[in-house]
Amino acid sequence: MRVLAIETSTLAGGVALLDDDRLVAEYLVDVRVTHSERLLVTIDGALADARWTPRDLHGLAVAIGPGSFTGLRIGLSTVKGLATALALPIAAVPTLDAMAAALPFAGLPVCPVLEARKGEVYTSLYRWKGAEMRREWDYLALTPAELARRLAEPVIVLGDGAGTVDSAYAEPAPPHRRVPSPGSVAWLGAQRLRAGDTVTTANLVPLYLRPSEAELKRRGGPDR
Repeated sequence: MRVLAIETSTLAGGVALLDDDRLVAEYLVDVRVTHSERLLVTIDGALADARWTPRDLHGLAVAIGPGSFTGLRIGLSTVKGLATALALPIAAVPTLDAMAAALPFAGLPVCPVLEARKGEVYTSLYRWKGAEMRREWDYLALTPAELARRLAEPVIVLGDGAGTVDSAYAEPAPPHRRVPSPGSVAWLGAQRLRAGDTVTTANLVPLYLRPSEAELKRRGGPDR
């Protein structure tokens, strides 16, 4: 199965190509250039370097968040367009799940932490059990101080919000594992595709843990 994966949850985004269990390509860029400027070019480059055409793909995987509202919309819109044009199935992969999966066989629990603005972070907690990383908390949006109070044992923290967690229990992941991984999205997405766990373009929506600022303004609610 040949899978194209897209990760646009944060500024550190990119694409990956997976051919069965072989990671053929992974392009990750962590610079302040919007995904709308680079995503399609990166997809074209990855396919060209692998000597694949879009018609060689069997499925698509995409990170659905939580994360940047704008980045997620760009990634999901791109996947919807490709799926419609190529008649491909879609696997929706929660971003925090993919980040935790980048640290398999970890001896400590894994805690991805993403900046959520408004003084909050997106997070959850995972533990390696058997052959998979299992989530032990809900997907949460809370303050770094609230997260620190939740930690009761040493954990590996990763993500662009990891540095905000002031806890003696927080052990930072190595730099190359601190950002979301398109390869992990591809791996988890391929598992879902093989199991028939897919979504339609109409049902492909971001995993938002709180409303966007635009939605808050429409509601006339507080700026929070």
